[in-house]
Amino acid sequence: MARNHVVVRIWHGRVPRDKAEAYRDFLVKRAVPDYESVEGNLGVEILMRENGDVVDFLVLSYWESIDAIKRFAGEDYERAKYYDEDKDFLLEFEPKVQHYYMVWSSRRLGAEQPR
Repeated sequence: MARNHVVVRIWHGRVPRDKAEAYRDFLVKRAVPDYESVEGNLGVEILMRENGDVVDFLVLSYWESIDAIKRFAGEDYERAKYYDEDKDFLLEFEPKVQHYYMVWSSRRLGAEQPR
């Protein structure tokens, strides 16, 4: 069924509120270029939500296939990928990510993305 669908990889992380802006900048400057450097990556979106003294981040990355995700994350592609700098920000290290097949999208975002 999902053979021709885009695969969405969803990672979740939590940081203290006072580190949220710096972590967002880290993701945009360090993590996003890493994702985008992998053949088969179709883009990345970062979502954030304030939740009291904690800020939740979701990173949605779009891939042409599971094989493309393996080029990014390794053979155990469901395992979360972390950077050395994450230890300075994250409150915990979730071991797994989630993958979904995109079966429909009606997004109409402008060409310019926030950075």
